[in-house]
This record gives sequence, C-alpha cells and structure tokens, in this order.
Amino acid sequence: MKRFAGSVVRRIPSVSTRWSSRCHQLRNSNVWLEHRRQLHQSRLLLSAEKVVKPVFIPFLSPPEDEDHDYENYRRATAKDIAPLSELPTRTKMLVRDFIDNSLYNPNYGYFSKQAVIFSPEKDFEFSQMRDHLHFMNLIAKKYKEIEGDVDEVDEVARQVWHTPTELFKPWYGYAIAKYLVTEYKLNLYPNKDLIIFEMGAGNGTLMLNILDYIQKYEPSVYKRTRYNIIEISQKLAERQYQRHDVRDAQHRHHCVEIINKSIFDWDVDVEDDCFFVGMEVIDNFAHDLIRYDTETMQPFQALVSVDDEGNYSEIYEPVGSDPLIARYLALRKSTMYRTPVLNHHLLQRIINMFPFSPNLSAPEFIPTKLLLLLETLNKRFPKHRLVLSDFSSLPNAIEGVDAPVVQTRYKGSMVPCSTYMVQPGWFDIFFPTNWELLRDMYLSICRGSRAGNDKAVKVLTHKDFCQRYGEIERTKTQSGENPMLMYYENVKMLLT
Repeated sequence: MKRFAGSVVRRIPSVSTRWSSRCHQLRNSNVWLEHRRQLHQSRLLLSAEKVVKPVFIPFLSPPEDEDHDYENYRRATAKDIAPLSELPTRTKMLVRDFIDNSLYNPNYGYFSKQAVIFSPEKDFEFSQMRDHLHFMNLIAKKYKEIEGDVDEVDEVARQVWHTPTELFKPWYGYAIAKYLVTEYKLNLYPNKDLIIFEMGAGNGTLMLNILDYIQKYEPSVYKRTRYNIIEISQKLAERQYQRHDVRDAQHRHHCVEIINKSIFDWDVDVEDDCFFVGMEVIDNFAHDLIRYDTETMQPFQALVSVDDEGNYSEIYEPVGSDPLIARYLALRKSTMYRTPVLNHHLLQRIINMFPFSPNLSAPEFIPTKLLLLLETLNKRFPKHRLVLSDFSSLPNAIEGVDAPVVQTRYKGSMVPCSTYMVQPGWFDIFFPTNWELLRDMYLSICRGSRAGNDKAVKVLTHKDFCQRYGEIERTKTQSGENPMLMYYENVKMLLT
C-alpha cells in the first residue's frame, strides 16, 4: 500500500531571506540545518491527504510547523522571477528553477554580483619553481592578495575561484588551440573557415590564449578564424570586452564577437561547421531533484516552496508534469543506465516491512539543463564539434547521487552547506558530471546512434588531454613535477 497521496512535503528551514551580511551566523545555521536534515530523513513520510506526517519522537521532534497551504502557492520558473529584486514568498518552483535563479538572477544571482575569477596578472614561470608545493604557495599568496582587495570593497562573501585556464595560462589554452587547429586542418581546411563558439568565457583568458596561439603558430588558419563568445553574465561580458580592448592595437584580435546572452535563449540557426567550446561551465548548470517510491520505484520530482516567512520546503509530485524531466529520464533509460539509488531494491523491500520505514528513496540530482544544452546544439548548431570540460567528482558534496557542493566565502574562509536551499545569490552551487552517461546521451541526441557506436565521441581525463596536446615541458618545475598534469584529477573532457 502506498504511504502517501498526491504531493509530499519535507520541511527544511532555509537560511532566512532576511539573512544579513553577518555571514558568521551561517556556521551555526548549518549545524542546525544538518541536525534537522538528519532528523527528518530518519522519520517516516506518512500521508494525510496533502502533507506527509512525521513520526513524533519525544524531546527530539521539532514543533510541527508545516504550511498546509502550499498547494495554493503560485508556481513559478526562473524566468518568471528574473525581473524581481528578491525571491517572492508563497511561491513554489522546480529545483532547477530555484538553483538557476540563485546563480543567474540578473539582480541578485551569484554570477551577477559575487563571482570573482582568479587571474594572476603575470603568467607563472614554472621553470623557476622548486616543485609543486612552491607553486601552491605562490597561488596562496596571490589568492590572499586578491581576497584582500575584494574584502576592501565588500567584506561579505564574494568568492574567488580558479580554473586550469587561469592557473596554467597560456599553456592550457594553447593545448585547446592545438586540438582545435589539428581537427580543423584534418577535416575542414582549406575549404571552410575555423568558426569557434565559446560558452561562458569567464575573464576571456581562454579566448585570448587560443587566438594568440593560432596567430603565432598557424597564421594561414588565423586569417580564416572567427571567434564568438556566448556569455550570460553582463558583468563577465564587460570584463571580456575590457580584457580585449586594453591590449595594444597590434595584439588585438579583430575576429571576436561577444554575445551577452544565455545559450538556453539562443534562437539563431548556425548552419556552418563550427567548434563549440565550454570549459568549466556545465558544473553550474541547474539540476532537478528526484526520489523514488520505495515500493513501486515510481519517480517523484521535487519542488521548492517558499512560505510567508521566506523558509523553504521540498515538495514532491509524480514525474510527468514537466516535459524536460520526463524527456531526460526516458532518454537515460534508453542508454541502459541504472541509477545507484535503485541498486539495493531487494534490501529496500525488506526495510519496507518494518514500521516507520521511509517511503521515498535517497535524493538524486539529474542534469536537465545539460540535456537542454544538447538539444540546443542539435537544433541550432547541427554541424558542431563539441569540446566540454568540467568536474567528474566532487568532495564535500551534499547528500545525494550526483549532488552539488554548496559553499560561500567569508573573510578568506570557506563556509560549506549541507543543503542547496540557501539564500539566493550568496552561494556557489556546482555539480559533478557523469561523463560516460553524458557521452551516451550526446550520441543519442546529436549523432542519432546508440552508446559506443561512434568512436569519434570520446571522454578523456584532464591529464590525458594535456599529455596529448599540451606543451607539458612548459609547466614542469625544477623537481620534474608537473602541476598541470598533477592537478585537476577530478576533471574530464568530452570531445566529438
């Protein structure tokens, strides 16, 4: 017998929307949140019409404060909320819309105001370093200087983060450029131009490094190169213009176009052969959250509801009302992938025999916005070649399969969180990617073939790619250690 009817509510109080700049309070809040989360996961989700009733545990159970009016809340999307200056109350939305709004809302989103990308003014001279620890100390010193400059402007959490593009410039960018030129000359040169689209270009460093390489080492190809940046953040788009314009006239690249637009709003058909590049971008693509009925294995999709006081709750409803989630699960099923959440089905049947057993599985985060990217590439860039890179795993993630890391920074210290339901705009939320599953889904959507049938679509580790295309002697220290090969072991690439 099913233990819930209709929607299911699991109350997890958020960091209040009235949260002030005193970020040190977050540490105590997170301990309390973690206690509440663990307590609620140990309780039975029993239905009573609309809301699941928890088991009462004397002295431990918090007061029953569920909002029974959540079904009357307005259902919204991230696009609906984009014009607003704060997250509205008495609202509910899919988890991906909540995360998307937290990161990209133009008025208060994380990438609209908080993100600062670490980019040293001078390139590192690896041949002058003793070993990788010497390199780490130099990074820490420069990081402290940047954070000090940031804190002078705004002492509230403004996170500084780094990428291999910035740490190993220009050599990492040169490796990407060498791959692009090699594939271009093998398949398109000299009949067609080298057209590059980069999604989410950050400071614009990769663009400059790629074009510098082509201009210096492949002048005949450079004459036929066109570089386009698709950037959702107005702040970063302005930064990219600035980085390019401050160069001397003889070092400027006149083949660059910067388009301040989300790739998910792209409505122009690009019929040319092109390369589509996304480096360290897809980890911030919003995910949806699903759980499974422990008896029937029916999937349920999560929504976040915001009550009158600005507190958040997870609400569950059967999958089906949202076509993107339904498409993702159907496509994933066709790849023969089986979620780890359902690996212990027989054990779960035994657990179900006990009283007060949970009726929903552990959480699983699914990359629905990443699916939307693949569909956009297939529709709008039908002749593309793809270069993607990002995390394959992450330490200190919140609970769940393919769950994100949620963190912010306060006065040089990282403040980790145990839930994604935090104050929008103040926290970075980033996910790992299952690259082998992504490869199979890409094949199905963009190549019309089954898993493993196209050897040109491959997954490489960061180290393998750099060894194949990078000038690794340039990033070797005096001890023989090579930071560009040693670091980012949890990063993979998809090349098509």
